[in-house]
Amino acid sequence: MATRSREGRRRLNRAPGVWRGPLASPTERPAVQHGARERSLLGWRVVSGFLIVCLVAVLFMFFTTDIFYVHSISVGGLQYLTKEEVFALTDIANMHLFWVDPQQVRQSVLRSPTIADARVEVGWPPQMVTIVIQERQPALVWEQAGVATWLDVQGRVMNLREDRADLLRIVAAEAVDGPLSPNVQVDVDIVSGALQLRTLFPQITGLRYHPEKGLGYVDGRGWDAWFGTGTDMPEKLVVYAAVVENLLSRGIAPREVNVASPHAPFYAVN
Repeated sequence: MATRSREGRRRLNRAPGVWRGPLASPTERPAVQHGARERSLLGWRVVSGFLIVCLVAVLFMFFTTDIFYVHSISVGGLQYLTKEEVFALTDIANMHLFWVDPQQVRQSVLRSPTIADARVEVGWPPQMVTIVIQERQPALVWEQAGVATWLDVQGRVMNLREDRADLLRIVAAEAVDGPLSPNVQVDVDIVSGALQLRTLFPQITGLRYHPEKGLGYVDGRGWDAWFGTGTDMPEKLVVYAAVVENLLSRGIAPREVNVASPHAPFYAVN
């Protein structure tokens, strides 16, 4: 009886057996082949060295070959200027292509009073630098002390490039100081007033300018007519016609009629 009791206890103490199959072997890593790794590293080093040599050769060619230095440019939009004048303004003669800054070139070109705008493009040989310019158009001729220049509609002084018989000529009094140098601007009221007078009297080919009396001309009837400046020339011409009619009706031959201020016109006699 005691023997059975001990056997029962032994059976109760046994754990159920679970079959787990054969033990999984640890993951096997491929054996390192040191010779293959060294050959791979050596191959990459050869490729890298070849690329460095090629890069150095290309840079050497860029900086030693004359073809990449700017000796001329392509210019479009020329009317009065020449290609050589524009090239001189760029300040890039004999400069390497890599150092050419399009924005800086544009600012340099715009120093010319003849150029209103410019577009600069940088590329590869043979047309490395291309500039398309827009020139200002002359509105009239300004002459002083025997020196003539062009003025555009804004009064900017331009170099006189050719004789233009179609442009109105203004002869300034000797007492007027310049404007005869580039980048100087004449009062726009003078230019606007002169162009208005030309429109109202197309037969006028020349005007005079006095710093106090403004714009004027010699009336065909023998006296000086002065109209000041500004864009109110139509009103001044009406006043001028009324003053002249009144004088002539009274038999007065004036030496000068001044309507620079249309609300206070005056005249002078010999």
